[in-house]
Amino acid sequence: MYYLGIDLGGTNIKGAVVSEAGEILKEASRPTHNELGAEHVSDEIALLIHTLAEGFSPDLIGGVGLGCPGTVDPSSGIVRYANNLHWELFDLRSALKARTGFLVQLANDANAAALGEAAAGCAKDAESAVILTLGTGVGGGVVLNGKLLTGYTGAASELGHMVIVDGGEPCTCGRRGCLEAYASATGLIRMTREAMAGHPDSLLHAVTREQGAVDGQTAFLAREQGDPAAAAVIQQYIHYLSLGIANIINCFYPQVVALSGGVANQGERLLQPLRREVASQVYGNQYLEKHTEIICCTLGYRAGIIGAAMLAKQA
Repeated sequence: MYYLGIDLGGTNIKGAVVSEAGEILKEASRPTHNELGAEHVSDEIALLIHTLAEGFSPDLIGGVGLGCPGTVDPSSGIVRYANNLHWELFDLRSALKARTGFLVQLANDANAAALGEAAAGCAKDAESAVILTLGTGVGGGVVLNGKLLTGYTGAASELGHMVIVDGGEPCTCGRRGCLEAYASATGLIRMTREAMAGHPDSLLHAVTREQGAVDGQTAFLAREQGDPAAAAVIQQYIHYLSLGIANIINCFYPQVVALSGGVANQGERLLQPLRREVASQVYGNQYLEKHTEIICCTLGYRAGIIGAAMLAKQA
């Protein structure tokens, strides 16, 4: 049996035909054109579903799953709020059923990516895993015994919106001091710019000129060249990230915490000091026989597609 997995993004809609084992057999994509409205986006998703299904016997397509930004109610198929799509209370499941005949299973896109990594990526065979995406924001997903933790309303696992600094930096959600405001690439860029303003002789300026702009790599590149201001930025960033991960471990004690997104591309240069910081904050850490493994994700953009297909498989 095969399953169709769809990852709805603000710019592109990506999809694939996925085997029961999580292997991708066929891929395709379409532009989102979100500015044309939710009904038009539904048309684009439906066209992608038809493109993917072409060439496969209908009897072999076991279902369709879709990962969507925002707050998604998986039981009703309603996207309750997706700020980057400008959707409110849109019944995406009904829209796609009318266009394709498939009953599409929905989840938040970060949750779908977490399920993908748990099914076929870095957390395969782990009994529990938490996936954090360190991008423009901080997305999160919790997988327990192969199932997503979605909560009472489907909006669980918004891990980027736990407060780690009381009264801290403003967050896009309207609160202050959220993990997202500090551990996202956006937060790292803000801290880098603050360091540049306070240290006009820092190598951060030279690296920025070479790159053309400040991004999530700037401070790491300058630190590699021995710049103390950059080293201080990275140390501060890792400390904030460690607060969030330690909180997650103290709540869930998952077998795996895995990081994805642009900042996570630093690999062991990020992970080694991060593990030390987290260990010092985990409850009873020195007495435990088993410890949460902190690693990087392996599936890239395909995590959301594979995870969406696994939603259909579990339905």
